[in-house]
Amino acid sequence: MRALTMYEIPGTPVPSELPDPSPAAGELLVRVAASSINGYDAAVAGGLVSHPPPEFPFVLGKDFAGTVDAIGERVGRFSVGEAVFGVVTGAFPGTGSLAEYVTVAEEFGVARIPAGVTPTDAGALGLAGTAALDAIEAVGPAPGDLVLISGATGGVGAFALQYALSAGADVIATARPGRQADFVRELGGDRVRLVDHGDDLLAQVRPMAPNGVSAALHFAGNGEILAELVAAGGRMASTLGFGPVQAAGRGFAVSSVVASPGAATLDRLAADVASGLIRVPITQTYSLAEGARAFTDFTAGALGKLAVALP
Repeated sequence: MRALTMYEIPGTPVPSELPDPSPAAGELLVRVAASSINGYDAAVAGGLVSHPPPEFPFVLGKDFAGTVDAIGERVGRFSVGEAVFGVVTGAFPGTGSLAEYVTVAEEFGVARIPAGVTPTDAGALGLAGTAALDAIEAVGPAPGDLVLISGATGGVGAFALQYALSAGADVIATARPGRQADFVRELGGDRVRLVDHGDDLLAQVRPMAPNGVSAALHFAGNGEILAELVAAGGRMASTLGFGPVQAAGRGFAVSSVVASPGAATLDRLAADVASGLIRVPITQTYSLAEGARAFTDFTAGALGKLAVALP
């Protein structure tokens, strides 16, 4: 099979030919139609993830969407031919999804693709969508709330922005003038106020929320600065390790979020895309052969989600 493969860390992923995997007991073999680039993938390639040394070569990729090609023993939830999507959750380095085939455990991290959701959208939904939804549920935005989102131009932030608005909250989002600001405005419309994360965030946000924001979502930037902007009794969620210890004594609740792509979460994400409640913010699609360029573009600060399509 063709796969986007690492031969050293840090290094650049390269397209390679590798043997086709086979499903073990409790696993599905998925013929991949689409995947995407996530921050975790870029961190692994850049040597920023602390794990035992992997065996080379290994395949990158967490998100997947495709068709069940074969099943292992004791698989009961899925059948050959079903359209599925999700997140590879096995141990690092594991079998990545940026390949023609991937094996995934049936019990966690996989769900059916419903009608109305394309494979390309499903292949860019799992990890970032789960992280966003878990963060949103941690802070519980409601009508009348003002939510500050740091990192609104990335995949996780773009999903969270849409969920916060759909819950009735108003949003302050970080985005530089130009392409970033245009991207956020297209997603959020006039209920989103923009601040430039390159300038003094405190000075920009405090006039908008003199008593503090109802909630803050920390997907980029300095968690300590965001914490100064949360109102007493407010809420904060972080995917970057800012948690209760760092926020001790500040007078509001903080959740440190690690994406957990269970079937119920994946089903909800797909249903919300199918209904039009949220859209998958894909800004560019690459072939597997263009995978190295996709990683370069991602690390340069691409907007939204970068999809990888496999014909």
